[in-house]
Amino acid sequence: MAQRLTISLDDDTAAAIDAFMVRRGYTNRSEAVRDLVRGSLAPAASDAPGGLCVAAVSYVYDHHERDLVRRLADAQHDHHDLVIATMHAHLDHHDCLEVVLMRGPGDKVRRVAEATVAERGVRFGQANVVPVTSDGHRHRHDDGGPEHEHAAPALASLRSRPRRG
Repeated sequence: MAQRLTISLDDDTAAAIDAFMVRRGYTNRSEAVRDLVRGSLAPAASDAPGGLCVAAVSYVYDHHERDLVRRLADAQHDHHDLVIATMHAHLDHHDCLEVVLMRGPGDKVRRVAEATVAERGVRFGQANVVPVTSDGHRHRHDDGGPEHEHAAPALASLRSRPRRG
């Protein structure tokens, strides 16, 4: 069920939303405002006690920086319970882009992400954190793969696009 809300915005804010719509390809203000609201609510949901999240932590660093590669790898090993995967790309002769996918309690994931981005030698970094809920049901599929449970976005009621099958 959707609720209709009416809000008043000053001209500058309305123009900023319209520009956001054009840049992102929205067809109406409602979808644009829903996504802006989701972006503001998501961090609070993953920070709630017991809140789970998935995150993509991306950062650029100079791989020649003394001990930085070792420190980054050690941190990932120290938090192997949170780190799902890492992708590494060489940008030039010095700079690398790394993306670390994480899953776990929001407070722990955020703490590791912030420590990674704050590491001496990391030039730019940010974390995209998405709160999730677990169905709490551990199972295996017919192919005998590993036991696991499924996670879905915690703000499922705020999805902008319908979920498929």
